[in-house]
Amino acid sequence: MKNYVQPGATLTLTAPYAVTSGDGLLVGSIFGVAAGDAANGATVEAALTGVFDLTKIGSQAWTVGVKIYWDDTNKRCTTVATDNTLIGVAVEAVAGGAADTIGRVRLNGSF
Repeated sequence: MKNYVQPGATLTLTAPYAVTSGDGLLVGSIFGVAAGDAANGATVEAALTGVFDLTKIGSQAWTVGVKIYWDDTNKRCTTVATDNTLIGVAVEAVAGGAADTIGRVRLNGSF
């Protein structure tokens, strides 16, 4: 196919804020996980699909399959849809204690 460009599992994006490897980032409607460190305005490879351990709100308990959203203001995952961007689903249950700040998310591959 002469018009095929790439699989699209990763994209080179311009970091909208400083990120380190493994951080989530939102560029328009594209959510990805940084493959390396990047300063604000620098380019960074970002994974758009896969399963990742991401920072979450400690006070939220997650169940398997619950929709996960990106809170770009606080740079963390949440189950709250209002003013946030859908990024995928939880693939493991996580407790809602203050120390439960990491959740496992299967990314939906940005729209």
